Amino acid sequence: MAQEKKKFYDVEIPLLKREVEVYGHEGKFNGKSIKVDLTSSLKGRSLEVKFMIKENKGVLTTYPVEAYLQGFYIRRMMRKGTDYVEDSFLVQCKDHRLRIKPFLITRKKVSREILNVLRKKIKEEIIKLIKDKDFEAIVIDVMNNKIQKEIYPSLKKIYPLGLCEIRYIGINDLKEHEK
Repeated sequence: MAQEKKKFYDVEIPLLKREVEVYGHEGKFNGKSIKVDLTSSLKGRSLEVKFMIKENKGVLTTYPVEAYLQGFYIRRMMRKGTDYVEDSFLVQCKDHRLRIKPFLITRKKVSREILNVLRKKIKEEIIKLIKDKDFEAIVIDVMNNKIQKEIYPSLKKIYPLGLCEIRYIGINDLKEHEK
């Protein structure tokens, strides 16, 4: 029994408007994932996006599943004498149920009360911004820092921030999405 040889196949990533090559057997890419590091294209902000491959009429294309900041970027942003706020919650957007993890760094040490108010405010703002968008548009906005810039002014009124980022955003109902 002769086994098929592996070779390189081109996969389109419409979200990034580029192609990547994947190594493997023909017809066995459906449901496989690709991780793309966008650090060089986002001026040092180390965002990594995970895409799922789907085959449609012999053409391999991708759709985004999750985007997250790498740990070393967050550690690099932390300083002595600051506090951070992180949260994790589910949000319903136009087409999926999403898990979102925002991350804030204050400029100085603050009380737990202020941290709690910041946590509640960012959750409220994100829900308001995301509820009428589809997932691909949300990922593009996170990549371009658009959502973070829209949230920042309302949070700055509570306490000045050193960093306002979305650490993780991903589809929570992925198994239903693949069907």
